[in-house]
Amino acid sequence: MVEQEKKLRAIVRIMNTDIMGYRQLHQALTQIRGVSFMFSNAVCKKLSLPRDMKVGELSDEQVKSCEAIIKKPIEHGLPSWLLNRRRDPESGEDSHLVMSDLKLRTEFDIRNLKKVKSYRGMRHSVGLPVRGQRTKAHFRHGASLGVQKKKVEQQKKASAKKGDKK
Repeated sequence: MVEQEKKLRAIVRIMNTDIMGYRQLHQALTQIRGVSFMFSNAVCKKLSLPRDMKVGELSDEQVKSCEAIIKKPIEHGLPSWLLNRRRDPESGEDSHLVMSDLKLRTEFDIRNLKKVKSYRGMRHSVGLPVRGQRTKAHFRHGASLGVQKKKVEQQKKASAKKGDKK
């Protein structure tokens, strides 16, 4: 009963992201920025790989095919509703952005909202919630005004006492 154990790599690099080899494939692909749970399941099905397969067991060819599908999903037959950039405002095309491209595009979109001074852009610039959440109990970050007023009053009293001593 000699079992052949597959060599399990400790770290696998997919799309410039280090993924631990012991993680299951469908969960590990979600560590890549721009890949959702549904998208990772679609990649597993397209490559006919088991979802619970360990990432460390993937061969180099399988890793390259995963990267190819993630980079150009439309060419590999994935449906357009899985993409994260449908009907792009500038080009009107469906695309899927990952890694730094996604981060840059998001920053440009927010900057554009601020530039045209839309409601969402103004909320972004002030640091308030954008999607209609209530703000009575949450989103209370930063210094509170009451503490600042007390500090100012204490400083005025301290400076007044110094003035009396002279």
